[in-house]
Amino acid sequence: MNKQFVNREEELAALESRYKSGKTEFVVIYGRRRVGKTALILRFMRNKRGVYLLARETSSLENLRRFSERLADHFGDEVLRKNPLRSWDALLEYLAAKAERSRLVVAIDEFPNLVRGSPELPSILQEYLDLRFPSTRLFLIICGSSVGMMERLLGYKSPLYGRRTAQLKVGPLRFQKIRGFFPRYEWKELVEVYGILGGTPAYLREFSDDLTVERNLLERYLRPESILYRDALFVLREELEDPRNYFAIMEAVARGKTTLGEIINETGLERGTVGKYLSVLRDLGLIRREVPVTESWKSRRGRYYLKDPYFAFWFRFVHPNSDLIEAGDADAALRAITRDFNVYMGWVFELVAREALFELGRRGELPVRFTRVGKWWMGDQEVDIMALDPDAKRALLVEVKWSDLSSSEARLILGRLRDLNVPQIREYARYYGLIAKSIEDEGKDSLREEALVADLRDFSEIFGADN
Repeated sequence: MNKQFVNREEELAALESRYKSGKTEFVVIYGRRRVGKTALILRFMRNKRGVYLLARETSSLENLRRFSERLADHFGDEVLRKNPLRSWDALLEYLAAKAERSRLVVAIDEFPNLVRGSPELPSILQEYLDLRFPSTRLFLIICGSSVGMMERLLGYKSPLYGRRTAQLKVGPLRFQKIRGFFPRYEWKELVEVYGILGGTPAYLREFSDDLTVERNLLERYLRPESILYRDALFVLREELEDPRNYFAIMEAVARGKTTLGEIINETGLERGTVGKYLSVLRDLGLIRREVPVTESWKSRRGRYYLKDPYFAFWFRFVHPNSDLIEAGDADAALRAITRDFNVYMGWVFELVAREALFELGRRGELPVRFTRVGKWWMGDQEVDIMALDPDAKRALLVEVKWSDLSSSEARLILGRLRDLNVPQIREYARYYGLIAKSIEDEGKDSLREEALVADLRDFSEIFGADN
C-alpha cells in the first residue's frame, strides 16, 4: 500500500481534463498545510514534460537563482546555468519560449512566498497570461498553503482575477477514504482515528495500524516533538496574525459552546469581536455554521462547530493538557483524554453517519431522495440527522449513537423519534433510522422491517470493503 498518495481520483481527473485541452491553462491549487497538494501535483506531473519549482521564504533573486538552476537541469541549458534569470519577466518569457511548440507543465509551489517578496508579481503574471501565454501550450500551476492569501490572489481586486482556467481547493479526505491508510484496522478503530486526525493525509501517515489507537496516541501524538502535537499551532499562526482570541473561540466551540451567546459568555469577548472572528474562521474553513435543516441560512438559531476533527480533538483534549505533554507525562494526558473521549466521539460519529447516508442516497438505497440534510432542533427536541425531499414531501429522521445497544434500547430510540413533534414537516411522509456503534443481532432484522438500522458491521457494505 502506497501511503504517500491515497484517493485523489476526482482532483486528478480534473487536472487531466485540462491537460488534454492542449490550450494554455492557468490552474490555481490551494489548501492548508499537509492536505496533500504537493503529492497531488507530483502525481499529476508524473510521465509528463514538466518542471516543479518550490518557492522558499527568501529573496526574489535567490528564488530566481534556484529556479534557474532547476530549469537548467531539466532542459540541459548550460547557458542558463551560467547566467541565471534576474527578473520575473525573464522567467516568464523563458517558460513561454519553452512551451511554444509542445505541452509544458510548470508548477510553482508556495507561490505566496514569491508575492511577499515581490508584490508586483501578480501584475507581471497578468500581462503574460493576457498577451504572451495564449500563443503557447503552457500548463501553469500555482499552489499555496496560505488559504487567506491564495483567496485574495483570486479575488476581485487582484490582477489575477478572472485569469485562472481552473482552481482546486484541496481539503482533507472524507472518512471513507482513510481506510487506504489503515487496511488492518476495524471500522471502530477507523472512526476513532478519524476523530483524532481527521482526513489530512500527512497526519494519517503519522499513525500505524501495527499499533493500537491508544499506543499511537502515546507514542506518536502526545509528545512535545510530535508533528501532530505542534502542527495545529503552525497552521493557525500561518493564517492568523494574532491567534489568541481565535484560539479562545475555537476552544470554547470544541468544549460544546456552540451558540453565539455561549461563545461570548465562555470567552468574555465582545459580541462584535466574536462575530468578526467567527466570520474569519468560517472563511478559512476552520469553523462551520449550521442552522436547523428546516430553516434558511439566515436563521438566527445558528450553531457553530469545528469543521475538521483534527482541530476539534486538538482544542478539546490536547491544548488544555499541553502542560502534561510538555512535561513528558503522556500517560496522564491520555487518562485526561479517555475520561471524555466517548462523549466527544458522539459528535464525530454523526459526521461519519451523515457520510454513510450520502453514500446510500447516491446508490438510491434510501426512501428519501434528499436535497437537504442536516441537524434539526427546537427547544429540548433534537434530531441528529434529518434528510428532506421538499418536492416529494418526504423526510428521514435518523438518531446516531456511539454506543452498544440492545435491540430493546434500539426500539425505544426509534419510538422516541416517532413521537417527536416537528411542525415544519407535519405534512411530510416520515421515515426513521438508527445508526449505532453496535446493535445486538437478536431483533435486528425485525427492526429493519420498520426503519433504516445499521451499525459498524454494515460499513463494509455501505462504504465498500476496499475503500
